Amino acid sequence: MKVTKAVRRLAVVLAPALLFLAAGCTDNMAVLDPKGPIAAQQRDLMIISTILCCIVVVPVLLLTAFIVWRYRDKEGRKAAYTPRWEHSFKLEAIWWGIPIVVILILAVITVKGTYALEPSKPLESAQKPITVQVTSLNWKWLFQYPEQGIATVNELKIPQGVPVRFEITADSPMNSFWIPQLGGQMYAMSGMAMTLYLQADEAGEYWGSGANFTGTHFSSMYFEVESTSQTEFDQWVKEVQAKSPALTSEGYEQLALPSTEQKLSFSSFPEGLFERTVTKYASGHNHHQSLSNEQAPQGSPTELEPAAAHSEHSAEGHQHQ
Repeated sequence: MKVTKAVRRLAVVLAPALLFLAAGCTDNMAVLDPKGPIAAQQRDLMIISTILCCIVVVPVLLLTAFIVWRYRDKEGRKAAYTPRWEHSFKLEAIWWGIPIVVILILAVITVKGTYALEPSKPLESAQKPITVQVTSLNWKWLFQYPEQGIATVNELKIPQGVPVRFEITADSPMNSFWIPQLGGQMYAMSGMAMTLYLQADEAGEYWGSGANFTGTHFSSMYFEVESTSQTEFDQWVKEVQAKSPALTSEGYEQLALPSTEQKLSFSSFPEGLFERTVTKYASGHNHHQSLSNEQAPQGSPTELEPAAAHSEHSAEGHQHQ
């Protein structure tokens, strides 16, 4: 069958649009299917911003196509030839005024959204937040529950409707902690403790991942997230405490070596492990610790826990959108 030039041109124009629309209908658009208050606000911000941008972009694209078609070089065309036309105040007011108004609206929305979505800002809730300490390793995620005294690898369980205070660091190259259906990304960096509040409003299973390239097995750095009832969460904690081995300092050193791991759980972990990880690569840490070892009497503590606390508080407020 012979295909005309007009049909081929139409196919070229419509193919990208059809692919875009088809992609939007898949189940992989997790950021547009929020399951928590932070992700819902971020989705609304994206949709509002897109609609406002379309007010400018869509008319420009349509007019561009119309002008190309209307004034194409073709024998017998009827378009008026007006070589002395130079200026139209009405038209310039439209194509300058509308974008300026859109930009001002976007600016107001962005500023309000930035303050509302400050990652270290506690969520308003009648429930007491739980704390989860997150450490990015090569190529796995370690989750410590200091209040429950347990730890897991590549498995994160949280109670439904309860705010979660994530404290995030890295014992590996910089990464980015991300649970798309609960909120945006947050950097995991050595020598710093970032703070991120998230909450799951619905019970269910989600997925999280590292969003930065960190080497050979970067694609394996994902973890399972499960939101359960408070009763089921408490029962899971008791099972981990009763059936899982303890994570020792030597075990952590082995865990921190580059490798890919399946889900692991530990009934306990060394006290202050997260704080030591934060200060492990801090500037001057080794020098100060060696001085402390020389000057301190035997049996006295030499850990730099105040430095860890300072590092955490100084890092709060940094955000990766």
